[in-house]
Amino acid sequence: MSGRLRVVAPGFFSTVQDRGRAGWFHAGVGVSGAADRASFALANRLVGNDESAAAIECVLGGLCVEVCEPAVVAVTGAPVPITVGTRGEALASVLYLRPGQRVRLGTAAAGLRCYLAVRGGVQVAAVLGSRSRDTLAGIGPEPLRAGDELPVGPAPRRWPEVSFAPVPAMTADPVTVRVWPGPRDDWFTRPGDLYAGTWRVSTDIDRIGVRLDRADGPPLIRRDQAELPTEGMPLGAVQVPPSGQPVVFLADHPITGGYPVVGTVVDADIDRLAQVRPGQLVRFRCDRQPGPVDPVVRVP
Repeated sequence: MSGRLRVVAPGFFSTVQDRGRAGWFHAGVGVSGAADRASFALANRLVGNDESAAAIECVLGGLCVEVCEPAVVAVTGAPVPITVGTRGEALASVLYLRPGQRVRLGTAAAGLRCYLAVRGGVQVAAVLGSRSRDTLAGIGPEPLRAGDELPVGPAPRRWPEVSFAPVPAMTADPVTVRVWPGPRDDWFTRPGDLYAGTWRVSTDIDRIGVRLDRADGPPLIRRDQAELPTEGMPLGAVQVPPSGQPVVFLADHPITGGYPVVGTVVDADIDRLAQVRPGQLVRFRCDRQPGPVDPVVRVP
């Protein structure tokens, strides 16, 4: 250990996350890990860490941490106001801190999740090879609380290569994501209705998934209300329960389920859904035309 971070205020909801615990599906444990993987990786790159180093994921902001030793940190993701002492700092910039200095995050004006990485990575105890908190399985380090002290690992040999990374502005505009149709689109009278009109993000949103309400356009209608035999649920699966309100699965999703999956969001677009907020509009775009021999998505 080369240092510590003391949590002064945990914000709305903050957890430690890394790239997740792959390889445990046979034991009923999903991958978990950072919900917005691109923002998480950028925070680590800015401070010179390997992209897999554990960092803090904070919902909406409000987090305040104090460094106990000299530290290098970066904040990425949702555009939160950042202050060190009384000085404002830029998002996605490298911050050099003296012992006793505090980093405070305000409330994000857009987006949902921000990431605070520290040079050396957060070195809490790993569970099944990962330091991520899985909110569905209830494993990994507990959500952060005021007074927690987080150990920081040894600094990597690589130093930060830039002082600031320009990133596209995150807004509350409608988000468009691409979808791979199936494998159970034949369970719907008109599966193409998923791509018609817009959907509104409901208040039922967390690390497990995003539930959507119809904003405009036709409803998704199932052919019947039966349940499927339990089958694998991948990251990004658009599962439709009898209510007709699609749920798009995120990082802490269940690995099996019995409701039909009308499509799966392509991996490259998952990070966009990890940043949507209640009330924001979502559009789905079919990434290709379904075929008669499309394979069923299976759990590895």
